[in-house]
Amino acid sequence: MPLLCLPFAGGGANFFRPWNGMGLSGAVATPLQLPGRERQLDEKPYRNLHAAADGLLPAALEAAGTGPVALFGHCFLGAALAYELTRRITESGNEVVHLFVSAARAPSAGPVSDVSGMTDDEFLKHVEKTTGRRYAAFDVPEIRELLIPTLRSDFAMDEGYRPRGGAPLDVPMTAVYAADDSFVTRDEVTKWQDTTAAHFSLADLPGGHMYLADDPVPLLELISKTLAAGRVESGGLPHETA
Repeated sequence: MPLLCLPFAGGGANFFRPWNGMGLSGAVATPLQLPGRERQLDEKPYRNLHAAADGLLPAALEAAGTGPVALFGHCFLGAALAYELTRRITESGNEVVHLFVSAARAPSAGPVSDVSGMTDDEFLKHVEKTTGRRYAAFDVPEIRELLIPTLRSDFAMDEGYRPRGGAPLDVPMTAVYAADDSFVTRDEVTKWQDTTAAHFSLADLPGGHMYLADDPVPLLELISKTLAAGRVESGGLPHETA
């Protein structure tokens, strides 16, 4: 079963490809690529999250084929894209068996920051502060010049994003909170439960905001066990309530 993986701010599809050799079972990590990064570096990046979700939908449906899918998104961009794509995929008549969101505020929280007036240096310091990581690539002027426009566009998607409403999803959801995350609190992650009418669970994993870059194995084990349990439940065992 495809596990559709949505990029976090500044991230690309290549981040997720190694997951298939790191213990993920019952699913195949299938990253969806946004323009403006990696092989699509020369393409204009999205600045509107709904437009990005609409643009990714054909690739998501192609990856799903006639079978079910699960989705994963990390941080504000990845989680919001995964949520919006889940809504679009189910409205298209395809089955989403589980939605995983990680280290992200719920859509109702509104924008995380306003970076539109920041200089490039101020902006990069803000990125380091909010992600807890320093990116060596930004020390190379030529690379920095290429990457900053896309990264700014990713933050613009968050700043302008507003969910369009509608009934809560009828899709089981797991929200992941990183124990040492200094950017997103446990209570903020818990509020994702308001976006689904199906089973909701909250999982705590070790590490900071970008824990999955340091050691993705605990996350992959969680995803694998959750999907396996869902298959057992769909076979007739009682469905657990949140």
